[in-house]
Amino acid sequence: MTQQQTAGPPAAGHADPAEEFLDRQTPLSRIRNVLHRYPALSPAIVLLVAVVVFGLLNERFLRVENLSLITQQVSVVGTLAIAQTLIILTAGIDLSVGAVMILASMVVAQLAVGSGTPAPLALLLGLIVGLAAGALNGFLVTRFRLPPFIVTLGTLNIFIAVTLLYSGGSTVRGSAMPGLLTWMGSTFPVGPVRISTGVVMMLLLYVAVAFILGKTAWGRHVYAVGDDKEAARLAGIPVNRVLMSVYLAAGAVLAIGAWIQIGRTNAASPNAGVDLNLDSITAVVIGGTSLFGGRGSIWGSLLGALIVGVFRNGLSLAGLDVLYQTLAVGILIILAVSIDQWIRKVKS
Repeated sequence: MTQQQTAGPPAAGHADPAEEFLDRQTPLSRIRNVLHRYPALSPAIVLLVAVVVFGLLNERFLRVENLSLITQQVSVVGTLAIAQTLIILTAGIDLSVGAVMILASMVVAQLAVGSGTPAPLALLLGLIVGLAAGALNGFLVTRFRLPPFIVTLGTLNIFIAVTLLYSGGSTVRGSAMPGLLTWMGSTFPVGPVRISTGVVMMLLLYVAVAFILGKTAWGRHVYAVGDDKEAARLAGIPVNRVLMSVYLAAGAVLAIGAWIQIGRTNAASPNAGVDLNLDSITAVVIGGTSLFGGRGSIWGSLLGALIVGVFRNGLSLAGLDVLYQTLAVGILIILAVSIDQWIRKVKS
């Protein structure tokens, strides 16, 4: 036999030249590996660049008053982004987050003002509304194995209709509400910046959710289910139970978001938050959470929410119509998903 015929596979410890060529790191692949390892890094860079650019374009952008306004505006979108992150981590998406929040806010306001329900009890009932909405979404996803996109598209319209029917399309002013319901809108100074109580509540939610996702078995199960449901099931993880708990947790967060929304706008309106669904998805995707599930950081979602707030505020100061602001947010979504697709190609 010839030497060529007797040659077998490369001996152990000797790398194949073709594999060495494929594994050779380029500067671009190194960047991709770093972004894959630290999902919150890319939104942090985008936020820094956006702040610098808008600050150069308009000197009013970096004024203390304007920065205070941005942080207060972000409190609502940032809270919605927490709920959206939990859903997207499981490879789902929730198109109804804004509608659930508005429904809960109207229930709280109408009970407190129209029925004379004590404010703490009204808030508790608002929490029940959020949990019920999350339970409905979770039940349809787990029981009937329907795609979350379709389920939440349907419940979005249901929640909007229920809100309008329940409220009669009328707005409840903050001046008519008990002080506890508008408390989230109160502000206090932190150095030269004024921070609202709603911002503090949002940050506390981020700390709590970050701890739960990073330090508990439930958090690891959420990532595992989002990464590969079948593999998670074979590993003994109760997939449907995890999914249901995620939708319930999201509903609870949205109910708290309703309280923040009332304080932020000093009112409860059934027509509020037209762009909230889009903004929450944008914040999460820009924040580095993969739409395919299993990868992402809750702190990245906060950075994403800040990016959305900075863009809307900066473009508004530049004198652009609100339609162009929405256009910019749409472009951000496409860019963020494209970058996510590129990052996902990193070799495991």
